[in-house]
Amino acid sequence: MRIRTFATAAAMSLIGLTAFAQDVKVDFDKSADFSSLKTFSTKLGTSWNNQIGEKRVIDEVEATLAEKGWKKVDANPDAIVVVHGATSTKRSLNTFYSGGGYGGYGYRGWGGGMGMGSATTTESEYTVGTLVVDIFNAKSKALVFRGTASDELSDKTDKNVKKLDKATTKMFKDFPPGAEKKK
Repeated sequence: MRIRTFATAAAMSLIGLTAFAQDVKVDFDKSADFSSLKTFSTKLGTSWNNQIGEKRVIDEVEATLAEKGWKKVDANPDAIVVVHGATSTKRSLNTFYSGGGYGGYGYRGWGGGMGMGSATTTESEYTVGTLVVDIFNAKSKALVFRGTASDELSDKTDKNVKKLDKATTKMFKDFPPGAEKKK
């Protein structure tokens, strides 16, 4: 019976972990000519009131675009990259059952186990960070690319830096759009 209780608790723990998986999405204008965009400048769109973090994110986005063959310029760019960031506090409820039968309610189920069990519910708070990278054609002012990434933030800077690297890698994996077709 203890094995079943432990297995249930372990399964609930794993379900809780999947809620914190990094979520990265990309959308782009299918008619945009990305081959004409070779240079860019970067702006902070929405501040999240952390100058060190904002600089870190902008540097990461700029380095990733440079790896993709784009060049950062101060004047007359082909594209304007606008970085937005936000954080929000989320809550999670986790319930663990022990003792008794099924669900701790005295049901004589799989392994027998008659009697009352108990359930413990805990609430936890966590912070989710969201990064949005918009790329506009500088001449037409049209939005041509949007990447978003959301993930639980850590109180440890080095973990957040790794998550940022993972997010930009996913976000710009097939950038610029259409480039994989030409190879």
